[in-house]
Amino acid sequence: MVSKTLLLAAIVAYVEARFGQEQVPIAAISAVQGGDAGAAATIAGAAISDLLGAANSCDKLVRADQIVAELGGGADAIAAAIGMVTAEKNTNPFANGNAQNVCADPTLPATAELRGITPLIDPDVDVDGAVAALSAQTAASPLNADGLSVFDLLDQAGLGDLVVAQQSAGGAAAGGAAAGGADDANADDNQDANADDNAAADDNADNADDAAACDAGNAAAGNATADAGDANADDNAAADDNAAADDNAAADDNAAAVGGASSIAGADFGQCTPTIIFEAGQPGRQPDEFTFQIADPLARGGQQDALNPNIITNALCNQLINVCGANDAAQAACLDGKAQVEAAGTRDKSTADLFNAAVGFAGAVTNPDGGPADVTDVAAANKRARKFRA
Repeated sequence: MVSKTLLLAAIVAYVEARFGQEQVPIAAISAVQGGDAGAAATIAGAAISDLLGAANSCDKLVRADQIVAELGGGADAIAAAIGMVTAEKNTNPFANGNAQNVCADPTLPATAELRGITPLIDPDVDVDGAVAALSAQTAASPLNADGLSVFDLLDQAGLGDLVVAQQSAGGAAAGGAAAGGADDANADDNQDANADDNAAADDNADNADDAAACDAGNAAAGNATADAGDANADDNAAADDNAAADDNAAADDNAAAVGGASSIAGADFGQCTPTIIFEAGQPGRQPDEFTFQIADPLARGGQQDALNPNIITNALCNQLINVCGANDAAQAACLDGKAQVEAAGTRDKSTADLFNAAVGFAGAVTNPDGGPADVTDVAAANKRARKFRA
C-alpha cells in the first residue's frame, strides 16, 4: 500500500524536474492545513495538470480559487493560491513560436485576495525580466483588477507583446508578438491536447486517492459492490430518484419565470438565463459531492463548479456584463442575489433557490441532470441502504 503523502512527494519531484524550476506550487498546496481530510493532497495532485504545456492558462486561476474555497482562507492557503496564480506554465519552445498564453477571462481569479496578480512566463521570452519583476511586485501588492483579466494587467504594463490572450474555453485570442505563426489549426490541436491532458490528470488524481485508501482499483470496486449490495436498497434509491424527478417536474410547472423572462420588473438578462444549479456528481466530482455551477452554458464559459456558492454568483454577475448583454436592472438584481447568498452563508439547495428567486427565476430546477436534489436526500438514501444491508 502506497501512502498518499509518498505518492504526492514523488509526483512533486517529477514535476519540478520536468519544469526545471522551483516555483511550482504543488508542495505548498499539499501542505495547507485546512479543508476536509485529504483535500489538500487531492487538489495538489490535480493542480499539476494545470501547469502542463497543453493546459489552458485560465485553468490554474480556477484551481487557485478552489484552493481558497475548499481549504479555507488561512495564510497558508492564500499563499499557496497566490503561488498557483504566479506559477509559470510549462511551454514548448519549439512549438507555436513558444507562445506564452495568459488568461484573458476578466472573471478569473474570482477570489478577492488573488485579483491583480500577474504570472511568470518562460525566461527565454521574458529576456529582460520585466514580467518576472511585475509578478513579484503584484504578488506582494496586487494591482487594481476591476473588470480586467490577467492578460489586461500585463498589457497595461506594456508587456502585451510578450504574451498571448487566451479565453477560458481554450482558444488563444489574437495578440502579442509571441503568438508567432500559430494558426487556427494549431489552436484546435492545443485545445484537444488540453482536454486529453486534463482527463489524464483527473485519472491520476483518482488513482492517487485509490492508492491511499488501500489498493488502486480495489477501493473503487469495493465501493461499487457495497452500493449494489442489496436489491431493496437499489429499489429505494430508484424510488428516491423518481420522486426527485417528479418534484423537479412540478417545480417546472409551478415556476412561470423558468425558461422565459425574469419576474423582476425591467430586468433584461440579454442572451443568458441567470440561474445557478446545485447538484451532485458534476464532472470530476464524486457521485455524492454537491457543488454549485452556472446553469446557462454561455454565461458559464470556462467557469468550473465550486463548493463555495460565492465564487459562482460572482462569476455569473461578471459574465452578465461581459458576454450576456444584461441591462442595468438585471445586473442590479444579480448583485442583490449575490449579496443575499453571501449573507445567508448556506451551502445547499436553499442557496441556489435563494439566488434564483432574487434574479426573478424562482422555482428553477437546481439539479437538471437528475439524482438527489439536496445533501439531505443523499444522507437519507445512504442511511436506508445501510439499514437494509445490516
